[in-house]
Amino acid sequence: MSGYTRPPALQPADRVAVVAPAGPFDSESFEAGLRVLARRYRPVFDEGCFAQKRYLAGDDARRLDELTAALTDDGVKAIIAARGGYGSMRLLPGLWPKLRAGGFRPKPLVGFSDVTALHLALQAAGWLSVHGPVVTQLGTQPAAVVERLVRLLESAGTPAPPLEGTPVVGGIAEGRLLGGNLSVLTRLLGTPYLPELDGAVLLLEDVGERPYRLDRMWTHLALAGVFDRVRGLALGEFAGCEEPDADYASAEVLAGLAAEVGLPCVGGLPIGHGPVNQPVPLGCRVRLDGTGGRLTFLEPAVGP
Repeated sequence: MSGYTRPPALQPADRVAVVAPAGPFDSESFEAGLRVLARRYRPVFDEGCFAQKRYLAGDDARRLDELTAALTDDGVKAIIAARGGYGSMRLLPGLWPKLRAGGFRPKPLVGFSDVTALHLALQAAGWLSVHGPVVTQLGTQPAAVVERLVRLLESAGTPAPPLEGTPVVGGIAEGRLLGGNLSVLTRLLGTPYLPELDGAVLLLEDVGERPYRLDRMWTHLALAGVFDRVRGLALGEFAGCEEPDADYASAEVLAGLAAEVGLPCVGGLPIGHGPVNQPVPLGCRVRLDGTGGRLTFLEPAVGP
């Protein structure tokens, strides 16, 4: 899919649907995030989102119906996930036929972590979306993150401000920013829900994965030919990814893996499971400066 559709920009007081496509969540952090959303928009949600079935926010049918309803409702101008966890990829077989056939009008989807499965499917269908905080994370984010999210959702014609990271492998790469959570991305290899990665700048982040597991997933991408197709690597937070009592850090392991690939790479971007999760538009063209450690956004996430 070479062309991407930019969803319409939001306005203050627009309705924003909160959905739970993955795991269950605690009410305290959910309410805190709703309060943040309500300062600018009108968050709406179905009481069914509080359901719990083992490690899921209710069964697949409930979660798929909720997401489909939000995508179908023309009064809903954006969708934000309540939480990640696990479960979004279970919805893809039911969501994909209508999504691929153009059965939904594009609107921004916001989330990260497990929501990467939905982002990738949206990009495979030609949509832009927003890798950013889920509702249960919003209440803990600094004001700058919320301000950036609002700017992404409302600023038609204006790209997001650049993000600074750490130079890892020098060089310049331009392409569409695709990816998200490393664990989820590897699980969609070989499925129809992965967008074309040729010429992309690949975003990767994760949480709670020891360095050898990061190496294993990275090697999976290499063996699948992913690094032969993308142009650059944007590494976000890899929180809680240290080996206890080891004399090496996960950042060293990732830097070594990136050096083997040889593509321009920026690490330490404030994206993902760290204390600051800056929202970024997926599917938008970016410029990655591996020498200067900067990720620059070349086009807006929303349109008029």
